[in-house]
Amino acid sequence: MFIAILYVIHNIKLLNLCSRLFKRIFKLLKPFKAVIKMIKKISSLVFLFSIFSGFAQQAIEMPVSNTIKIQDSDSKSDIITKAAHVVPTQNQLTALKDGFIAFIHFGPNTFTKKEWGTGEEDPEVFQLENLDTDQWCKAIKDAGMTKVIFTAKHHDGFVLWQSRYTKQGIMSSPFRNGEGDIMKALAKSCEKYGLKLGVYLSPADLYQIENKDGLYGNLSEASLRTIPRKVEGRPFENKTTFEFKVDDYNEYFLNQLFELLTEYGPIHEVWFDGAHPKRKGGQTYNYAAWKELIHTLAPEAVIFGKEDIRWGGNESGETRKTEWNVIPFKGNPNNLEVFGDLTADTLGNRSQLYDAEYLHYQPAEINTSIREGWFYRDEETQKVRSADDVFDIYERAVGGNAIFLLNMPPNREGLLSPEDVGVLKEVGERLEETYAEDLFKEAEANEALLDNNLETFKITKDNNEFINIKTKQPVTINRVLLQEAVATHGERIEEHSFEAKINGEWQEVARASNVGFKRILRFPEITSNEFRLKILQSRLQPAVAKISAHFYKKRPPQLEISRDSEGMVRIEPKKDEFTWKRDMSQVPETAKVEIKYSLDGVTQSYKDSFRLKEGTVEAYAVKDSLQGSTASRTFGMLKQDWKATADSFSGENSPQLAIDANENTFWISGPKGSPHYLEIEMQQKKQIKAFSYTPKASEKMSMIEKGEIKISEDGEEWETVSNFEFGNLINDPTTRTHYFEEPINTRFIKIEVKRIAGDGKTAAAAEIDFYSK
Repeated sequence: MFIAILYVIHNIKLLNLCSRLFKRIFKLLKPFKAVIKMIKKISSLVFLFSIFSGFAQQAIEMPVSNTIKIQDSDSKSDIITKAAHVVPTQNQLTALKDGFIAFIHFGPNTFTKKEWGTGEEDPEVFQLENLDTDQWCKAIKDAGMTKVIFTAKHHDGFVLWQSRYTKQGIMSSPFRNGEGDIMKALAKSCEKYGLKLGVYLSPADLYQIENKDGLYGNLSEASLRTIPRKVEGRPFENKTTFEFKVDDYNEYFLNQLFELLTEYGPIHEVWFDGAHPKRKGGQTYNYAAWKELIHTLAPEAVIFGKEDIRWGGNESGETRKTEWNVIPFKGNPNNLEVFGDLTADTLGNRSQLYDAEYLHYQPAEINTSIREGWFYRDEETQKVRSADDVFDIYERAVGGNAIFLLNMPPNREGLLSPEDVGVLKEVGERLEETYAEDLFKEAEANEALLDNNLETFKITKDNNEFINIKTKQPVTINRVLLQEAVATHGERIEEHSFEAKINGEWQEVARASNVGFKRILRFPEITSNEFRLKILQSRLQPAVAKISAHFYKKRPPQLEISRDSEGMVRIEPKKDEFTWKRDMSQVPETAKVEIKYSLDGVTQSYKDSFRLKEGTVEAYAVKDSLQGSTASRTFGMLKQDWKATADSFSGENSPQLAIDANENTFWISGPKGSPHYLEIEMQQKKQIKAFSYTPKASEKMSMIEKGEIKISEDGEEWETVSNFEFGNLINDPTTRTHYFEEPINTRFIKIEVKRIAGDGKTAAAAEIDFYSK
């Protein structure tokens, strides 16, 4: 207030000085007294208005920041204004521009066919003979990706570089007589193909937990230690050192971070997850020390899982309809406070902002795998996402104000599998074909919107203002890409629509909520030469930096294959993943699509549903001589007339619902606690090679992670024939399959639960299937 008063006094003095000057001038111009008198009044009013309007403008302006604290005195309006001034750091902005990035999961799990290792693997299991990281990087580049994040150490503690600080890793494996370094090979390939490099270093370390001399949770005292610790005969070229007060495990972790951040070229992302397969000794992580080391040694790197980048909330590629990157926090995120629930439907709407203590810019990273699971298992049973799936996730994630991280797991030959490479190549071709050309590039519109420069922008004055675009000739489009100037003006648009003039009348063709760094609008194709964007609601005057138009050549639809309880198989076009905003007559037709399917290698036309006792169905659609992606579904034995019993069940969720061929229904046990079991009686004795478990995604704390398979001759006396374990179900609640070492013959089978996800007390199953083939 004191500064404001001084500002006004200063300007009043200036006004008086100017007034005296004008009086002298007016004396000289006395003959023109009447005219001058009028000019004097107008000049004084204009001058006063300019001073005070300038002061008023200065009073409401607020500097932008990556993190803004909410004060107790802030009104709801104040909070929304502050939210409109939260902006990304330069590193975050670069990460958003990178957009589509790659994950590589590789290690002992590749050879043991497990998702999570135990930490007790003998390094001899890493039987890698060949390695071609150039092949990885070429496929990644061809897909249109910009960065590779490599799992240098997964939860099993096995390292894939020549670390000075452990022998549990590639140096003790047969690969290149213990002298191989996959991190080094990948770094060279990334440089060759112009890709950025990131590193995943698991905070959890099962080797250090299970080993009798392991450092994780060994109850060592924290003391002042120098990082990196010197190792005789292996000096570092980088002479930077740090002094941290840490325990044994944090020292070990920091030493390994130092190696990875100084010996493999620039690192652009450091990836931490929150997985804790086991806890021991009250072990804690000194994130403050990790952060200081990373920021010093890799100043261009964003940190995933901390203040820079956040998890999208699932591992299946699902996206929110509204993904705000301005997030509310309880506590200062830069002080590494615990982040809130990242799985909620929305994380940054107005009502959530009102309860915040801090507002912070933190982009979401949507992660999933191209294959079923994070590590390679096989070519026969492990499903691979189609190009349709990957392209759709790209448009929803990158086109939904987020980053898309797609995992590709190399196989046991040190290569990405041919099927994976083919999908990546097709995705890259579709991205190039769709987004390389802007159909608005020569349109009549505000120049700042079409110059492909996010530092130039148009500020809209009011909600419901139109931004008009007119092309010289009519263009056919079905995609519009929008971007705000988030680096300077933050995220402000809360709702918008896009319209086109069709047959002389304006029609709304798409509507969405926020825009942020990037929003891709998808709609049925339209042809016009007049278009307009309408801002319906915003947090403050939006700064629109880009509008571009594109055309995606639609492929034949993806297909979905289902089978009912009587064994009748149905094949039909998959329902759209997004909602059309126009009348149903504009929805792409599927009536003219021809469906082909195959059983046992014989291809035929699909006319109507057919009965299948067991087997694999593959199908694809054909339209206008163009073949769509192949869908595949393996069905287990027909479960007609089977009976299921259990230790207990809750409400109407009876055990019979676990074998009813309907994944929407499920069995859930009562809350009494373990032991839980599910017994199944078949009509007759069967030979079984495998079983699958489909969890119920809504019952996260009831998913069966570990158990025993027992069989019986009479349903009374039971014999254990196999143990199974499914990792990471909560984050990836998909069907899991367990193969028996030898086929079993039985009529009675029992699944006995040994561990439930998240230490839950109830067990649930949406569907249990058995396979004889």
